Amino acid sequence: MRILLVDDEVELTDPLGRVLSREGYAVDVAYDGVEGSKLASQGIYDLLILDWMLPQMSGLEICQQLRSQGQNTPVLFLTAKDTLDDRVIGLDAGADDYLVKPFELRELLARVRALLRRSGATDTTNSQRLKFGTLELDLDNQLAYRHGRLIELSEKESKLLAYLMNHAGQLLTHEQIHQHLWTENKPPSSNVLAALIRLLRRKIEIKGEIALIHTVYGKGYRFGESN
Repeated sequence: MRILLVDDEVELTDPLGRVLSREGYAVDVAYDGVEGSKLASQGIYDLLILDWMLPQMSGLEICQQLRSQGQNTPVLFLTAKDTLDDRVIGLDAGADDYLVKPFELRELLARVRALLRRSGATDTTNSQRLKFGTLELDLDNQLAYRHGRLIELSEKESKLLAYLMNHAGQLLTHEQIHQHLWTENKPPSSNVLAALIRLLRRKIEIKGEIALIHTVYGKGYRFGESN
């Protein structure tokens, strides 16, 4: 499925484009209204994500132009305009949904999926997802989410986290984890596993969040919300 993302805030647009790509979507990006309008008018997209305020031509004008041409591609507005009147104006212009900045990434992805389902677009992604409490793991794309926070993982970190989540509450010994992560005859030293655990903890357990990976000294690790 193809998504067009039009926003002049590079610090938002570029990371968001990468996340959508990792979710399995084909993403094109434009940073001004004229370029965005030119791409949108081609009619090749399953969803348009438009910032309201854009250089040269606003997202509102792009949406109005497309609707006047008979295009029904779903439009999601991203905007700092949060009054009721603004929302009414956006929806009357032909927008299908409206998300106020700043927003949580998890909510945006959920709205993208909902709009694509509503429009009849087929989701071709088959991402394997695991969920435990506030933590969600997208194993295929090596991404995790906790409280809406995006967490990028390495291949080994993803595989380790999936193994822990699939065996929540169980004591997994050092040997069991070694055998799962390293299939070669001679696995690395225990220090390598300890370092990997530390890196994973730093990513999924920031200050104020409940610890999920617990050390069982001399034996291994247990995943869950308490020992």
